[in-house]
Amino acid sequence: MASTRKRTRAVIAAGAALAAVGLAIAGTSAASAQPSADHSAKTATPITHVVVIFGENVSYDHYFGTYPQAANTDGTTFTAAAATPRNDNLATSGALTDNPNLYPPTRLAPSQAATCDQNHSYTAEQKALDDGAMDAFVQNVSVDTCTGLYAAPGLTMGYYDGNTVTGLWNYPQQYAMSDNSWDATFGPSTPGALNLISGQTHGFTEVDSKTLQQVATPGSYTVADPNTAGVGTVINDPDPAFDDCADKNHTSTNTLAAGSGKNIGDLLNAKGVTWGWFQGGFRPTTAAGDGTTYAVCGASHTNLAGASVADYSPHHNPFAYFKSTSNQHHLPPTSVAMIGNTDQANHQYDLSDFDAALTSGNLPAVSFLKASEYQDGHAGYSDPIDEQHFIVDTINTLQKSKEWSSTAVVISYDDSDGWYDHVAPVISNASTSAAHDVAVCSSSTAPVLGGYLDRCGPSQRLPLLVISPYAKSNFVAHNETTQPSILKFIEDNWKTGRIGDSSLDATAGSLMPMFQFGRTDGKQVLLNADGSVQSIAATH
Repeated sequence: MASTRKRTRAVIAAGAALAAVGLAIAGTSAASAQPSADHSAKTATPITHVVVIFGENVSYDHYFGTYPQAANTDGTTFTAAAATPRNDNLATSGALTDNPNLYPPTRLAPSQAATCDQNHSYTAEQKALDDGAMDAFVQNVSVDTCTGLYAAPGLTMGYYDGNTVTGLWNYPQQYAMSDNSWDATFGPSTPGALNLISGQTHGFTEVDSKTLQQVATPGSYTVADPNTAGVGTVINDPDPAFDDCADKNHTSTNTLAAGSGKNIGDLLNAKGVTWGWFQGGFRPTTAAGDGTTYAVCGASHTNLAGASVADYSPHHNPFAYFKSTSNQHHLPPTSVAMIGNTDQANHQYDLSDFDAALTSGNLPAVSFLKASEYQDGHAGYSDPIDEQHFIVDTINTLQKSKEWSSTAVVISYDDSDGWYDHVAPVISNASTSAAHDVAVCSSSTAPVLGGYLDRCGPSQRLPLLVISPYAKSNFVAHNETTQPSILKFIEDNWKTGRIGDSSLDATAGSLMPMFQFGRTDGKQVLLNADGSVQSIAATH
């Protein structure tokens, strides 16, 4: 985010010009783009701002396998507080030295931060579990060779410690983390992102990339097990229907996924609560024209490994799968004051708009942040060090703002990438798809919620951190949560009601054990770019 923050002043100064361009495209008037009645301050807790930093592709053991004990042989030194509570990881469980997989867990050094991307498809992840034996990861998800990145046999068994993911180890020393948070369903990025905002991966149709009309004969990738009406479940990473930048600006022949249900954006709009999805590279490098051309998302950055990476990924934007919450042409907000409100941007923004809103004192009640791809932590094109720069810069800026006293930052992830985690899941939502499910799901006695196939889960543990003046300090929560637990916290805090239609928000565990609402310590914990502690001070 450091690169986008340099553009903050330019973004604010150019707001009127951007708005004028956007209004011409949208055919609206500035007079019509006024904030509606704002009920954002009507909350069930003292938290009036939630900021979700949604990262990519990390299992719990991959980042916290030996927490809080780091090797301290390289990288940034980490020393834990003496009273750090126990958590269930590779070291404490014994799985670090006594492991049933073909290769043992292996520490990855900071010099090995940029690695191959593992196989994290819906069925492959199920097979890796071997019906709960947790011993078939190498055979099913390990990707051991790739070009220009670190690779090794049995790479899926690799883990980092506090000498590499130093910031993510220092935050729970002062705030709260969970060792029992899970990917709600098996599979890659898009299902995890959809579960974050709607708790639902079913209810999607396959549409033509150019006409956006439903295809007559569904394929095997975009939606799984469609019914006679063509409605099925997303288990892969199809691009969203309502996004100009999808499907290589709609020039490819891939079909797209269109959702028909509700998401948290719809619920927040109905309650008059400000919100936004802020994603790196969302601001187009070429604006849409008069409807005959598409906006182009051409921005890119160079990652730690020296590769140029496109900033924006359409399938990482879950709101673009729903017409009601999409900003198809990537239009800018009509003004900084309208960020978080409903106007032509429709709550979908570039990360620079988050910077502008925060700087102007106009932070939406609910903000979802998605880093540019080079900083989102996804193996293959990002890494934990680039990711740390984004997280630390974002949280430092938030803690220096006037909104910090009422803010909760939640750091969560979309999926495990197939990286090994030693804990076997207890399946709570089964699936019996002949094409996609194996015994761990198809033989489970758990219900098939809604009768919807291909939503089996939970699958693997993921990191979850809560950073807030109201978060418990140096605390590890052990109650089970999933991505829809974040959705549920937002729903409960702003009293929006539930998504319905067998959304996983109804059964998700609670984030509340990670908070202490009876008091606030008011700490400001600033970190350096390498994740080490810069300062700890009281803010009141």
